[in-house]
Amino acid sequence: MAHVQITLAQISMKFSLTDGTLYDLHTPCLVVSMKDAKRIARQLNAAPIFSRAVQDFKDTSDALITVNLGAGVARLLVVGGADEALDADAYRKLAAGAASALLKLPIKQAVVALTGTRVKSKRATWKLRTLMLAISRSAYRYGKHKSKPADPPSLTAVRFHVPERKGLSSVVKQGNALDAGLKLTRDLGNEPPNVCNPTYLLREARKLGRHPAVKVSNLNEKKMAAANMGAFLAVSQGSDTPGHMIVIQYQGANKSDAPVAMVGKGITFDTGGISLKPPAAMDEMKFDMCGAAAVLGATKAVIEAGLKINLVTIVAAAENMPSGGATRPGDIVTSASGKTIEILNTDAEGRLVLCDALTHAQTFNPRAIIDVATLTGAVIVALGSHASAIYANDDQLADDLLKAGDETGDKAWQMPLWDEYQGALRSNFADVANVGGRAAGSVTAACFLSRFVEGVNWSHMDIAGSAFASGASKGATGRPVPLLFSYLCAQTLNARA
Repeated sequence: MAHVQITLAQISMKFSLTDGTLYDLHTPCLVVSMKDAKRIARQLNAAPIFSRAVQDFKDTSDALITVNLGAGVARLLVVGGADEALDADAYRKLAAGAASALLKLPIKQAVVALTGTRVKSKRATWKLRTLMLAISRSAYRYGKHKSKPADPPSLTAVRFHVPERKGLSSVVKQGNALDAGLKLTRDLGNEPPNVCNPTYLLREARKLGRHPAVKVSNLNEKKMAAANMGAFLAVSQGSDTPGHMIVIQYQGANKSDAPVAMVGKGITFDTGGISLKPPAAMDEMKFDMCGAAAVLGATKAVIEAGLKINLVTIVAAAENMPSGGATRPGDIVTSASGKTIEILNTDAEGRLVLCDALTHAQTFNPRAIIDVATLTGAVIVALGSHASAIYANDDQLADDLLKAGDETGDKAWQMPLWDEYQGALRSNFADVANVGGRAAGSVTAACFLSRFVEGVNWSHMDIAGSAFASGASKGATGRPVPLLFSYLCAQTLNARA
């Protein structure tokens, strides 16, 4: 028999709601607090079995136990500490632990009854979103290129028990949409660079164009040359694989509504070019397109959720390779904005493709532009992997993004974008240099990008530390898709304000 690979694309989690009496639910597994577990066991005449099973169990945070009942509710997954009042971070940890344990069980569906846990200043909608996100993250597997991939989780459907469904159906729809967007983002990030090149990203974007509300177009290198995108072409010219500037337009609102624009850095492999990187961990440079993966995943989530918003997503897709035709340090190029750039370091290539993409984004007259990029190693020194960096020319836009990060636990931190830093980018020979030295490297990179945005609210997100993990858990994290999707959901509510 031929071996059949089971890939992530073939597995989909389905979230839904249920109500009624807990002990009447027929399910292979019911995820509950200790108080609810005791009551259900009594009602199912299984109290002695339950008591013996949990006699050494401590009902504290991080504690979990599975009790087989053999009744209509086949087993209980008891989550310790779920009867206590929690803060937001504690609830996220509780949800993550429950999700991890649930995904290890040999079951196809389950019911989760944890929306009743008290969380300070948080409603049922927030708790439901948090639970769905935790399950989506735990359910992810990537074994596409292994000859014998590990068995995927058997769980494919989760119902959430809520006493009152009012207002929660749309939340579940968004949870399913975010699940799909996260999977796309992590899959794209984890693909090897000999598969995921700029042309591959174009094909993936065109799949989104199958939706009737979506239009996908592309500027190839010939069209970019005609548009004077010399900064972008300075990066792609060293590779045998041509670059693409991919444009996805989603119309979920009235045509007259100004869109939000997202721009993603899509360097599918970054050798550094002539300014060659050292070999250690260079394999991780396949993750240099995680900005593109994030905006594609967020776009997919918007489409799946049917958000009433207009969205323009631009992916600046290129390879940064050394060759006889590659850009040299000291070269000067002209960007689509007309500004000239002295390229002092060819490994500072992301800002070159992004500056032309930002110029192109402004032709759509957006109400805001958000660019997302694994732009600098300096941001990892500053923030590590826990937070994405946010730079913005508008405080309200920055606040909205930070709030979305707080809501989802996809944390971000605002960094300075002060004029004092701009002087580091001075060039004796061009309008601007593409690097400003070692000091404040993430800040000066953002300052460079700011020079190519005029008359529109703009934010830059440096996700070099948050977009992927190294070491034993190496792989794409899917961040900051939860933040971006939460922001875009909020914008649909504010679009008419």
